[in-house]
Amino acid sequence: MRFLIAAISIAAFLASGNAAFADKRVAFVVGNAAYKNVPQLPNPAIDSKAMARVLRNVGFDVVEGSNLTRDAMTAKLLEFGKKSEGADIAVFFYAGHGIAVNGINYLLPIDADLKSEMDVKLGAAINVDLTLDQTMSDAKVKLVFLDACRDNPFAAKIRSAKATRSINVQTGLAEMKSGEGTLIAFATGPGQTALDGEAGTNSPFSRALVANIAQPGVEIQQAMTKVRAQVSDETSKGQLPWGHTNLTGNVYLNPVGASAAAMTDPSNAPVSAANKQGSDVELEFWRSIKDTNKVEELNAYLTNYPNGTFKSLALARIAALQDGPSNTTRNLSAGIDPATFTEEANQVSEDQIGLDKGQRRDAQRRLTGLGFDIKATGKFDDETRSVIKRWQAARGYPVTGYINKLQHKALLSEIVSASSASSEQADDEPARRRSSGGGGRRHYNSGSGSPVGGPGGLFGGMMGGLFGRR
Repeated sequence: MRFLIAAISIAAFLASGNAAFADKRVAFVVGNAAYKNVPQLPNPAIDSKAMARVLRNVGFDVVEGSNLTRDAMTAKLLEFGKKSEGADIAVFFYAGHGIAVNGINYLLPIDADLKSEMDVKLGAAINVDLTLDQTMSDAKVKLVFLDACRDNPFAAKIRSAKATRSINVQTGLAEMKSGEGTLIAFATGPGQTALDGEAGTNSPFSRALVANIAQPGVEIQQAMTKVRAQVSDETSKGQLPWGHTNLTGNVYLNPVGASAAAMTDPSNAPVSAANKQGSDVELEFWRSIKDTNKVEELNAYLTNYPNGTFKSLALARIAALQDGPSNTTRNLSAGIDPATFTEEANQVSEDQIGLDKGQRRDAQRRLTGLGFDIKATGKFDDETRSVIKRWQAARGYPVTGYINKLQHKALLSEIVSASSASSEQADDEPARRRSSGGGGRRHYNSGSGSPVGGPGGLFGGMMGGLFGRR
């Protein structure tokens, strides 16, 4: 009888698979980067495109935009507000500049030119509280993600403006409370600034969202726990997403796969065997196209495995191919042997280089000088392996945590800041005199975690050592 019930449950689950996203799902996804009156941001438009793809893959009707003026942003909000009427789930995602004035948060269109508090309040900026209330109040579940906690260049202008009363302009965004059925998540804590990420990639917060919130069978609050852990790890605890939730039930952006385990007996061997076979097929598919430069092949993977294990990697690669690499990335890749981007490294290939302790310390210092912080111990331990993986991912090399001759040569060719280079020389001399052979100690700024004198390198930073400020 128990087997019969399980069989009926499985049949019901499979029959309802196509109806898993039958509820009304709408989303507003905007990334503003090309600001006209302050320096442009490298990644928000890329962040928003990646988020839009993820949400569409799990059944959302997405109102999408990038680099929007005040008028264009208002038009998109009006469209979103109409679509969200009676929605089961409404998602609001924004990446770009935001500012907090006297405890009220505002999002900034690309044509914003803020010189005073009056400019903010008379329409140059978008009031977050008012916007959410007007566009999402009728939705049953409201999820708000704000990747807008940058070190805002407008803040100093407003503070310096003459005012008839006191004004408080925060560096990041101000704390917000969520109403019933609402989850609000910020890239970092109230009043703090978040990392923007290396040009041409996603910010740490957006990348973590893309990787976690639509995983099959993962409840949104569990997903946000994973998001916080990923961002904290990849920024060496330099950034911790913050949020407030008042959800009254479990929310799944991708319920497919969540019910299977619950509806079947855990000892049901055929289910796990089928999953194993499916995983093997997916892995072979991914291996066949993981190094492709053809968007259609990556889209074919996403079509066959809309929630696959390598979904976030496929989306990031598509975004990079469609948007094109930044000038910085092109300069960095110049002169690099093409095989560096395809030849995987392992313990054997690393041993073949024959790095002594001093050369390992040099590699660690170079990684730190490029924004990937690691202690120069001369030992390639688990922490170093993790940093090497982040460096490999940032450069587009096969991610293994080990290096080969080609990758080592590429690392040595990268430009490290003068302060890092001089620090290396200063560290090496006393290190040669010490019997322990340990690396010299480095000093860090309390704000960014980067070596004193600047993060250095061609990149201001990348996730888990990405020091471009948002």
